[in-house]
Order: sequence, then structure tokens, then C-alpha cells
Amino acid sequence: MNIDLNSDLGESLGVWRMGDDAAMLDIVSSANVACGFHAGDPAGILRTLRQAKERGVAIGAHVAYRDLVGFGRRNMDVDSADLRADVIYQIGALKGLAAAAGTGVRYVKPHGALYNTIAHDERQARDVIAAIREIDAGLVLVALAGSPLLGWAEAAGLRVVAEAFADRAYTPQGTLVSRREPGAVLHDAADVAERMLRLANEGTVTAIDGSVVRIRADSVCVHGDSPGAVEMARRVRERLVQAGVTIRPFTFDLAEAATA
Repeated sequence: MNIDLNSDLGESLGVWRMGDDAAMLDIVSSANVACGFHAGDPAGILRTLRQAKERGVAIGAHVAYRDLVGFGRRNMDVDSADLRADVIYQIGALKGLAAAAGTGVRYVKPHGALYNTIAHDERQARDVIAAIREIDAGLVLVALAGSPLLGWAEAAGLRVVAEAFADRAYTPQGTLVSRREPGAVLHDAADVAERMLRLANEGTVTAIDGSVVRIRADSVCVHGDSPGAVEMARRVRERLVQAGVTIRPFTFDLAEAATA
């Protein structure tokens, strides 16, 4: 059994530090690297890309709304022309830095409010899909497991990967509990590790109301910006490996499938 572990990295900005990229890159198999719109500066992003290359970690463009002040977590009603150009711009910038680091961008994972909005908002979703296709139709789109976005993207010709979240609570409908709600973010590393083992083995998680929700996901996000993030990610990886689950980039599995 294989599964991918991903984390949001490259989010430091100047003297302001977010997370421990070097430590997380020793744990995860894929890195969603900020592109400068919600976080990240060129020097820091390049450093993260070089560290990822050294460890054989797959690189994804963590595109976002143009929202440094709100860390990309504020909902925005962006004009289609602007949104498409913004996504193209961010992917292009990361591709340039990745080339300088001797690696490449393999996938796109939207960040924060953009991620949540396009999971269900068809207009903005199709703008992001179109932008990806315009700059590189070979990029994989990572999206929330069970969301309509997966179907829209596949119908447009993109390869997609469904994603679950290790440290986020789920509603009975299989969506993420809003960060504004109590209990939205999970902090018990041992409990989170067991949840992810159950997800890998059974394809289910326990929702915030105690019900069981079925979720099919090939990648699991372990956030790098919360207290104890590195320890939680390490516990998740150790528990999965202990149970016989192989941690590797989903891009590896997609490449194998394409040549099978």
C-alpha cells in the first residue's frame, strides 16, 4: 500500500519565519511550495526547492489569492481574467526558481481560501483549471477528496489527485470543518497518526460528530505551520511505515500508471 505525505512549505517571508522546512522535508514525500502571493520570498523559496531536490521530494506549486496580509485565507471574488493570469504567473515563477534549483514542478495545489472556494465554486474552479492547462497541461491538480473540482478537472483533461488532511476535522458530509469553528484543527499527534492509518487501510475518518465518513485519498496533507507540526508529521509517517504503508510521491505512482 502506498500513500503520499505532503506539506505546505516555503512560506517564510524575509525575517519572518514560518515552520521548519528542512525538518519537514525529511518526513514528507511532496512539498507544496509557496509562490509569493500568500507567503514566501524568492530567496527562501529557492532554498526550500534546493532542499527538496536533495531529498528527492516532489515539488508542487502552492498557488493562492493575492493576499499576503491574510495569508491567503480570506475569501475573494476575483475576476476570471485576473485569477487565470495570477495562477499562470505563480506557476511560472516557481518553475523558474525550480529550474535554477535543478528540479521541476510536478503538480499544483491551491492554498487556503482559493483551495476551499474552487472545491465547489465552478466559475473560479474552471479559471484555475484553464490557467493550469495554459501554462502546462501535464501538471497534476491536487484537490479536496470528494469535491466536485476533481470531476471538473478530469473532464477538462487534467490528471487529479484526491487529498485528505491529517490535522483537520471533517464534517459528516466529508468537508473540512471551518477554521472558525472549535475543534477544526487537531493537535493530538498520536490520535492523528491513528486516524491516518485508518484512512490508509479503510478509506474512512471519524467526523467531528462521531460519525464515520468515507474518504478516498492518495495524498495526505500534514500542515507545517501549526505548533508541533514536525512532531505530528513524524508520528504520522512512523505509524504508517510501521503498519507496512510505503510513503512516496503520488507523482511516482502516476508515472508508473502511465507506462503500465
